[in-house]
Amino acid sequence: MCFYCGRHEEYKDFFSQEDGVVFCNDVCSITEVLGHEYNPDQWSLFTDLSKVNLKVVLLHNGNRFPSFPSAHAANTKESYESMKLLLGKIKYDKFKWKLRGDRKVVALLLGMQLGYTKYCCFLCE
Repeated sequence: MCFYCGRHEEYKDFFSQEDGVVFCNDVCSITEVLGHEYNPDQWSLFTDLSKVNLKVVLLHNGNRFPSFPSAHAANTKESYESMKLLLGKIKYDKFKWKLRGDRKVVALLLGMQLGYTKYCCFLCE
């Protein structure tokens, strides 16, 4: 069942739920079912954070194929540990997709301070 609309029962075998994270457990197979040729170099991850959830969507470089949700963690605080858990569930280490996100995501992954700061990095001081 799709965690966005509650339908699409035929795709439920491609998603799992563990540790409060709903994630795609077989990216290669789901792209084939959707009629796309899967090549990890042609896809990238877009990550979005908010104070209460984390979302990861797999995007096709060049927009030839539609994107699809890869992981979602509701009621999770924005932290490096939460992001590490999410990326671990979708096997980021195996596929090595390029990551996309806003400055908050980049700051989180680089271990920088979140929230308002006068200078975004030590070089700007």
